[in-house]
Amino acid sequence: MTQDLITEPPVAGNELDTLLGTLERNRRVLEWKCADLDAAAMATTVGTSAITLGGLLRHLVRVEQSSFEWKLHGRVPQPVWSAEDWDSDWVWTAADDPDAVWRDWRAAVERSRGLIAEAMADGGLDRARGQEFPGWGVPSLRRLLVDMIEEYARHSGHADLIREAIDGRVGEDAPR
Repeated sequence: MTQDLITEPPVAGNELDTLLGTLERNRRVLEWKCADLDAAAMATTVGTSAITLGGLLRHLVRVEQSSFEWKLHGRVPQPVWSAEDWDSDWVWTAADDPDAVWRDWRAAVERSRGLIAEAMADGGLDRARGQEFPGWGVPSLRRLLVDMIEEYARHSGHADLIREAIDGRVGEDAPR
């Protein structure tokens, strides 16, 4: 990486800095949407959806692990998530301990940053040495970064609606 932590995409940067900056900005926006809430607020749902802000963070812990530990490096994420776990509703609901959810999410993001740096040193954006998917192949780091950007952007939309219902917080002006 050209910088330790790029928190905003450059206006006219290279591909790596643009991808990492965009991912970090999306992480920061989602973090801001979920910040400063108690357990009851983290468990708020909108309409008939089971999705909560706490659940979004729990889900993203799994996606970080799946993308960068398993898909990128072929390592089994810890703890091991079964297909049944992925499909269950519990992941979307808030946990009893929001502080634990925040610790898990921040730890997953830090691990992902290290795994991305490791892949950059071992082939760069074109590196494709992780999990092979039948009929699809082995995803490159570039593809996984784009997928993760999409994942955070999509879930920031969910977080927008839930947070607005909680206290009216709208927008994306997360602190830098």
